[in-house]
Amino acid sequence: MQGEPMATNNEILVIAELSANYEPKKATFEMLSKAAELQQASGGTVAVLAMAPDPASLAQRLGEYGANKLYAATGEHWAKEVAGSAVDAIEAAIRESNPRLALAVASINSRDLAGRLAVRSGMGVLWDVSDIKEEGGKLVFSGPIWGGSYMVNSSFTRDEPAIVLIKPNSLTATRRQGAPAAEVIPLNIERKTKGATVTDSVQEAGAGVSLEEASTIVSGGRGLGGPENFKLLEDLAEVLGAAVGASRPVVDAGWRPYRQQVGQTGKTVKPKLYIAVGISGEIQHKVGMQTSETIIAINKDPDAPIFGFADLGVVGDLFKIVPALTEELKRRKGISG
Repeated sequence: MQGEPMATNNEILVIAELSANYEPKKATFEMLSKAAELQQASGGTVAVLAMAPDPASLAQRLGEYGANKLYAATGEHWAKEVAGSAVDAIEAAIRESNPRLALAVASINSRDLAGRLAVRSGMGVLWDVSDIKEEGGKLVFSGPIWGGSYMVNSSFTRDEPAIVLIKPNSLTATRRQGAPAAEVIPLNIERKTKGATVTDSVQEAGAGVSLEEASTIVSGGRGLGGPENFKLLEDLAEVLGAAVGASRPVVDAGWRPYRQQVGQTGKTVKPKLYIAVGISGEIQHKVGMQTSETIIAINKDPDAPIFGFADLGVVGDLFKIVPALTEELKRRKGISG
């Protein structure tokens, strides 16, 4: 397999992104749904690789999002190995599947894995893709460039399989109630990679709700005036059960940690509700949150770019609007204090 392209089957392989307790993340369902959409016309199959203590327990849920097959890499050790060690399992799944396309979520870990797989398998690699379409019998991949100022369409010049890394929250997950469970296929994995082992991990203090998984996000920008004023957003987020985000200038200024940065150089999010407070809405921020179902913007500048794509715009003093909104929500929810 090393360095040599393979003949392909009409199958798309999704490498599942799992949480620390081996639950599929939203990005996994998004990739499966897109794969099922692409395969519907051609009658091809969708496979998913899951590396977990009991992958078979995920078969029903993964099937509901389009998986026909589940390649099972069983073991407790996956959580304790660095990303590079998983390349053996993925290589085994690719060998079994011979897919025309392999999808993984765009992350630091998957970039490491994709490079290793490309060398071993001869597969091409494409990063930070936000959509895939089939045009004239060829797959076309769309993604942002130059800080999100432009979208570029790309395709591979060879028919050999390719590895494509999908930006989280850029696709739509579609659940098919009543769909059959994915067929479980155990993998025979030849361990060739000697990787480092994770001996301990510590969750960052105050990490709160993950931005990528949050259904509601309250984000702040320079309009807040200083780090101490983010308390207004934290109070609002607590009432809403929301995650707190931030624009790049705020993070660069040291007001908020990088893990809360939304935008081209931060997180791409897709919540049901995104509340932008004191954020002007420049393109670098827009590309990270523009697929949110509903966007509410609060800004004192009526000409702020964010009002051009927000679903609801509130022009006014955020220092009056946000506390009033928080208190009204508390009143409606019967929360005292």
